[in-house]
Amino acid sequence: MTEPLDLLADARWNLRGTAPGAVEGPDQLIDSGEARDAVVPGTVGGVLRAAGVSYDDLDDQDWWFDTVVTVPDGVESVRLHLDGLATMSEVWIDGRLSATSESMFVPLVVSAQVSGTMSIALCFRSLNRALKKRRPRGRWRSSMVSAQGLRWIRTSMLGRAPVFTGAPAPVGPWRAVRCLPVDDTVLAVRGSVVDDTCVVHVVGSGPPNAPVRITLGDSRFDVVSDADGRIDHTIDVGRRQRWWPHTHGTPVLHPVTATVGTRVIESLVGFRSGELRGTTLHVNGVPIFCRGGCWVPLDPVSLQNDPQQLRDTLQSVVDAGLNMVRITGTMVYESAQFHSLCAELGIMVWQDVMLATVDPPEDEDFHASVVAEVRSLLDTAVGPSLMVLSGGSETYQQPTMLGLGADESRMPLLDSVIPESIRDRPDIAYVPSTPSGGDLATHVGSGFAHYFGVGGYLRPLSDVRTARVRFAAECLAFSVPPERRIVDTVFGSAHPAGHDPRWKATVPRDRGSSWDFEDVRDHYVRTLFGVEPSLVRRDDPERYLDLGRAAVCEAVTHTMGYWRRPDSECGGALVLTLRDLEPGAGWGFTDSDGGPKAPWFALARAAAPTTVLVSDEGMDGLRLDVLHDGAEPFSGTLTVRAYLRTGVVAAEGSRAIELDAHSAVATTADGVVGRFTDMTHAHRFGARTFDSVGVELAGDDGVVTETVVLTESGLLPLQNSVGLSAVATANDDGRWTLTVSCTDTAQYVCVDVDGFRPSDSWFHLAPGTSRALTLLPHATATTPRGHVRAVNSIARATVTVSGQA
Repeated sequence: MTEPLDLLADARWNLRGTAPGAVEGPDQLIDSGEARDAVVPGTVGGVLRAAGVSYDDLDDQDWWFDTVVTVPDGVESVRLHLDGLATMSEVWIDGRLSATSESMFVPLVVSAQVSGTMSIALCFRSLNRALKKRRPRGRWRSSMVSAQGLRWIRTSMLGRAPVFTGAPAPVGPWRAVRCLPVDDTVLAVRGSVVDDTCVVHVVGSGPPNAPVRITLGDSRFDVVSDADGRIDHTIDVGRRQRWWPHTHGTPVLHPVTATVGTRVIESLVGFRSGELRGTTLHVNGVPIFCRGGCWVPLDPVSLQNDPQQLRDTLQSVVDAGLNMVRITGTMVYESAQFHSLCAELGIMVWQDVMLATVDPPEDEDFHASVVAEVRSLLDTAVGPSLMVLSGGSETYQQPTMLGLGADESRMPLLDSVIPESIRDRPDIAYVPSTPSGGDLATHVGSGFAHYFGVGGYLRPLSDVRTARVRFAAECLAFSVPPERRIVDTVFGSAHPAGHDPRWKATVPRDRGSSWDFEDVRDHYVRTLFGVEPSLVRRDDPERYLDLGRAAVCEAVTHTMGYWRRPDSECGGALVLTLRDLEPGAGWGFTDSDGGPKAPWFALARAAAPTTVLVSDEGMDGLRLDVLHDGAEPFSGTLTVRAYLRTGVVAAEGSRAIELDAHSAVATTADGVVGRFTDMTHAHRFGARTFDSVGVELAGDDGVVTETVVLTESGLLPLQNSVGLSAVATANDDGRWTLTVSCTDTAQYVCVDVDGFRPSDSWFHLAPGTSRALTLLPHATATTPRGHVRAVNSIARATVTVSGQA
């Protein structure tokens, strides 16, 4: 099929900034100052960054993007498709104002008669000037932003909420701008499951009474448009392979071809059912523990996705065993490519409507605009990955925390208008807002919570057991330091950590608070490890950051490990956030380039589709939860070894494990060994016997997962050396195997190899043992160079290459 000719495919755009209201139309631009080359789609921030120009508040000015294109002979009518204009925008064609928009999220289509050449100017008026317009006040004030008038404006909180550092306000044509010949044939095809039967929905428009052929595999189905050209058919296609989140099966997609006259439209569809039962998502009738995190734009300045970077980032989500990403109401809607990749890779998407903390106006035009953006989202995310739609982020919580009662903060937009707009999509679960569902939006023990008990509210790790969280739509927010190489590259060394303005500018802080999330991390270093972090930072800033990394790993291991247990009754947990917006110690579990930080590895260990979770149950010793999310039965062997400080295995046992698909079993370490051992020294009969306990699950293809837990809580004594060594061996596929060994117990072993991503890091090693890891090269890396270190060892081990002197 030949794609329609886009007249703007090779257009050269200019950008000019002008004082608010100084330029009324594009005819005055020639006298308005210097023009810069611009890339469309893109943003003003992206253009200025490429030019090396610093900027302050982009909402202070008017901004003009303009171009002139040649119209081919024979083309008289065109349609200008503007998929996203941020935000108070005007569309000028050949010097005439042709359309206006006040929503960043609603596409615009403008028709025009053309001949010879065509000039297009897109004006983005000053948002700050628009905010000066007097409008009715909300019932409460948002604590996230200072400009309360933003509740009337359909735009992003990025660059306008101080908590999101590193992102300017998005201004400009941030989504595709295309100029196409008029074509009335529009068709969308999607799959779903209705009453356990797979169906294909065909919706669109074309010529009146035109035949439409749908081809799915070897099957063909014929339907006809009505007398007005409308196409709206649901076709029973029988039983087909279902789409699954990758943790629970294969994300099967089926190629579909729709033919209308000479137009041939190809797409991929997935068939799955999906519903929320309480706070647990069921896909194809199977309960799914949703684990993942909150997504942020890969490039928060230009808001554009590099295709390979997007694929690599989403693939890393899959590799970590995560199965859900949440796009929060503070960000922007993602692209069709994003949703297509999520469908291909088996990643579920939780999508917020772009509402956060503000009081949404009870205004018909405002409601209509929100409904239009929701329908646009559904047109973009046509695949099976969109599982949950939420009315926004903290939209109920904000008035609750300010003391308003339920009757004072009712929101018809969230309670009825939005859910009514998706009635034709029963395959998408609706949640009015997060948090919500309890007696109060602030309660975490029922409904969908934002749980920061472990985190911002400084609760002990044991709080995760008493809080009874049923679904954590946000959790585990800490200021997470990036890995040491990134710190050195961006800040020169670890010395700026904790106090330098450059460092502190990247640390998240709630607006108006007297503390930041680095204070939160330091609190857990203090309470978990029994050291004063400020004193450690004074003497050894690198160790200070390592202890902070380790403390966050402890928090992640305890909370995610408990929530994923079947008896926790928790339906899922999404961390805040998966990625940083800029280099520094942000909330992200990966840095702004996608490199994993320490807690990423702890999260991946807890999220693996087949794994063993180990928890200390007090007098009952160590509990072992063997979890298997896969679609096929699992047979294997569970082995437990208890080590003395000398490395001697003083207690050992194995047990055969047989698990059905999507199942789990719980046992104990003593149960596997076959006798009472008091591995954790809970009974305190004499001196502590065991130093660490190793748990290994092996299947037909070898070791599936292995973990080591330390029997003594807190920080192990700092030694000169724990006998670390690291040897790299080349594999035939371009990867390397890194074997890490120790003579003494190694606490939180960090693998730091330039140009390679390790399959695991920030783990414990029992004395006298080793672990074989995979090193995945990136960029131009050829030979591993780096070191491994542990938080209880002064000496580190240089990585050596097998066969080299």
